[in-house]
Formats: sequence, C-alpha cells, structure tokens
Amino acid sequence: MGEYQNIFWWKADEVEALCSIYGTDFHIEDPHNRSYSIDIREGDKAAILKVTMPSDYPSSSPPKYELNAPWLKGPKRQELCGNIEEIYLENIGDSVIYLWVEQIRQFLITTGEKEERVNKEKEKKEAELLKKMSEMGVGSHDACPTIISGEIISDRKSHFQPHLAAVTSQDEVKQVVSKLYTNKKIANATHNMLAYRIAGSRSEVFLQDCDDDGETHAGGRMLHLLQIVDARNVLVVVSRWFGGILLGPDRFKHINNATRQILEQCGYIKSAEVDKDKKGKKVK
Repeated sequence: MGEYQNIFWWKADEVEALCSIYGTDFHIEDPHNRSYSIDIREGDKAAILKVTMPSDYPSSSPPKYELNAPWLKGPKRQELCGNIEEIYLENIGDSVIYLWVEQIRQFLITTGEKEERVNKEKEKKEAELLKKMSEMGVGSHDACPTIISGEIISDRKSHFQPHLAAVTSQDEVKQVVSKLYTNKKIANATHNMLAYRIAGSRSEVFLQDCDDDGETHAGGRMLHLLQIVDARNVLVVVSRWFGGILLGPDRFKHINNATRQILEQCGYIKSAEVDKDKKGKKVK
C-alpha cells in the first residue's frame, strides 16, 4: 500500500473504512461480536468473505474468517486460503481485511481468465473435430462397426487407451473414427493416432494408411506393427491424454504396447506364450 493508504488505515476506523470502500457489498452481521461480511464478485465468479474481529485484533490475533464460495474446491481453495493466511503473517499487527478482500478479488479475476482460455481452446478443438468429421462425409444413418476399447496404460499422468474395430472399407474406417469422436473424452484427447490395414481382392494387395494426429511418426509405427503381425481388415486407434510431463521415447513404447494389447485381446495376433512356443519349435 502507498503512503496515503497507510495513513488512511492507521487514522480511520477499519470498519468505517471497509464500509466506505465496499458500500452495499459490506454487511454488518453482528456488531456486538464485530462480525462482518463482504460480497466479492468478478465476472461470473463470486465469493463471500465473513470475518469476526477478536478483541486483540490487529495487535495480536488475526480475524477469524469464513470463505463462502461453493464453486471453489480442492487444491484451488487450499491455495487461496494459504494466500490469505500468508498475508496475515506478513502484516502482523496491521489491519488485513482489505488486503484479504483484494487478494480474493485478484484470485477470482485470474481464475476466470484461465477458465476462459481453457473454454476457448476446447471450443476451438471441438470445432476442428466437427470440421474433420464433416469432411469425412459420414452419414448419421450409416451402420458403424462394433468398437472395442482396451485397458488404459498410464505413465507420469499421461494415459493411453487403444480402440479397435473390424473394417473392410475406407467408409467403415470413417464411420468408426466419427463414432469415436462423439465420445467427448476421446474427442478431447491430446492425440488420436490410428492405423488400418484392409485386405484387397488379391491376397498380396492391401489398402492401408495411418494418421499421427500431431504425434509425429506414431501412426506409422502402429501401421508397421499391423504389417509385422499381418493383421487384416482392422482399424486401431490409440488415444493419448497428455499429463503435462514429457515422456520422451517412452510415449512410443506405450503407443506400441497399447496397439499390441488390443490386437491380442481381439484375436488378431496370438498371445506371447503361443508365439514363444512357436519360435521354440522353429529353432529345432
């Protein structure tokens, strides 16, 4: 606070000062116990700070406070309460309620701005997905092949989940992808990488392709695995939700393992035990 504000706080009674500053947002709850409340609102965020001033405040004790903000929970609430208590520790012996109110106000502003950015990014991604689905030209009346989802692989807050469908044409590939994107959790994944391999009329001819969806080389590695195990008439999609920690080359290991897991689960490749036994017979 500036010199003028310091003079203001020391010269004027704190309650009168708060009433003057916050007007109708300042409420006297119990004058005998010196209990008051202040309404704080910024945009669509609101909170009520209720305070009670003990007899030895501000010289020795802090005000007792209650923060009423039902929308504010968990770590965010703990963060704000920690900031409030830190302000008192930095200003022991001084009036702090004004500082508390303005700290809460700034917290509401910052939280609102972050949520607005997140919502805009989400709207942008949803618009891109809708455009992608529209470009595919898949009609809502088309029958979609059955989709099977595998177990989630987690590592350092990132999560990988495979999905598989039996397909015999590119139209069915589009139908499956379109269907997956109707699931908001999948649609909001950081990456939805895919690869498919469809046998042609001649056994040596295949219709195949892949999509990295922003994870460079991931789709190509998935397709390579389909080729190695000779998986036919199948589409595999691996969704990844990024957890904020870079995994380096490990991300490709998880994508590969997720792809192999769903192929094994659905019978497109034999289990590791059968493959091992088969290799043993070849050695003989």
